[in-house]
Amino acid sequence: MTPEEEAEFKRRRKGRNTALALVLLFFVALFYAITFVQFG
Repeated sequence: MTPEEEAEFKRRRKGRNTALALVLLFFVALFYAITFVQFG
């Protein structure tokens, strides 16, 4: 693997991890919102 390919691979992995973190954060926020509405 050339250094360019390695950099591209790392960049893609970082982007995927960021997207995964955002989705996870969204679900946590959704869960808290639903819980808050039910007990509010």
